[in-house]
Amino acid sequence: MRIAKNTLTSLLVIGLTIVSQGCKTATKKPTLGTALLYESNFEKAELGKAPDDLMVLGGGFAVKSEGTNQLLELPGAPLDSFAVQFGPAAKDEIAVTARIFGTGKGRRAPSFGVGLGGVSGWKLQVSPSKKAVELLKDQEIKATVNYNWKTGAWTQMRLGIHTGKTGAWKIEGKAWAAGEPEPKAAVISFEETEEPTPGKASILGSPFAGTPIWFDDLRVEKIETK
Repeated sequence: MRIAKNTLTSLLVIGLTIVSQGCKTATKKPTLGTALLYESNFEKAELGKAPDDLMVLGGGFAVKSEGTNQLLELPGAPLDSFAVQFGPAAKDEIAVTARIFGTGKGRRAPSFGVGLGGVSGWKLQVSPSKKAVELLKDQEIKATVNYNWKTGAWTQMRLGIHTGKTGAWKIEGKAWAAGEPEPKAAVISFEETEEPTPGKASILGSPFAGTPIWFDDLRVEKIETK
């Protein structure tokens, strides 16, 4: 039986496509996805107080209205370090994100960040006075990279903990100007061999400039391997 040239060409193309797709499937590496566990943008929260689902660890955190937006504000005084915890307790395969706004005053600037694993867990912190982003375990700095913070602008932050290929834990952080594309790769990272401590996610603020720090769009996500 003779097969038309066009038909034979089509069969060859289909066969090559199937083989190509099969090869891609066989060599595809697992990717990390997320599932939302907690979210708050404060739009429906009562003004003048911290929402009931937040655990305030010092500081006068309260929801305020700024234009058409509602957000959580940490006052500019006293000049100390404060935090709020939220979401479910977890030790790994977890990530926290938040938008944070701060302003400098003269040579003084606030520091702020997000955390995982409770009070003594991991923290991703922007330290404008050092022109750096830092990863801390409890109060110990484990990694630092250069970072140019912009006063009077929102900063987007993300901190994640997940198990790596070697069985250790990957602590990965990102910080970037809100409104710009999220960096594809972590800005700062650390490989931890000690098992993380379970605990809640958090936002952190130290108003060293004497000006308020604003927080918005809090999210806690479960990291899933696809």
